[in-house]
Parts: sequence; C-alpha cells; structure tokens
Amino acid sequence: QVQLVESGGGLVQAGGSLRLSCAASGRTLSTYIMGWFRQARGMQREFVGASSRSGFSTYYAESVKGRFTISRDNAKNTVYLQMNSLKPEDTAVYYCAADRSTAIDTTEGGYDYWGQGTQVTVSS
Repeated sequence: QVQLVESGGGLVQAGGSLRLSCAASGRTLSTYIMGWFRQARGMQREFVGASSRSGFSTYYAESVKGRFTISRDNAKNTVYLQMNSLKPEDTAVYYCAADRSTAIDTTEGGYDYWGQGTQVTVSS
C-alpha cells in the first residue's frame, strides 16, 4: 500500500504558475502509474494527466495540454505537476493517484490509491 500527500497548492493570478508535488510513502513510486485529477466545486472529478512508471510517457487532458507537465523523481518518491499559463477555470482541488496496472488510465476507477488533495485557486 502507498500513502500519497499533495502539496504546493495556493492562490495565483491568471497567467501564473504553480508546481504541485505528490510525495509517496510505503511503497516505491516506480511501481505505479501516477495520475493527476482535479475537482472543481460542484463538478465531477476529472482527469488531468498521467505518467508511466518510468516517466518516459505522459498523457494529458486536452484542456491542459501544452500548459501542464508531469514529471517524476522516483529516487525521491515524488511526482510533480507543473502548471503554467493558469486560467481561472483551472481552479479546483487537485489530487494525485497511483495505479498498479501497466497502462495509463484516464478514469478514476483505474486508480488504487489517492491523496487528500490540494486547493489551487486562479484569480482573474
């Protein structure tokens, strides 16, 4: 089992940047596909992006492609979500999640472990 803790959220102006971190304990992250999801108030949780176990492959939702980047440092057991050119519609609670399978999954149900989330607020 792996425990995930997100950090790095906060308030930023539109056009700004934030980097979220997801630190893992309990198991090494290199054995998991890592995903990021977000949930805006009153909305369903949605897929943001995911990284393969090695980090060589990534996949992003169209809404964030070209602005967000996932990276991972397996030695530090940490995954990052770099968010640039932020928009007010990016405001949400952001969650990282770990998937024991071998292929990137864009659905919530495909992930086995979740962090508690970190709030990102983008002001206009």
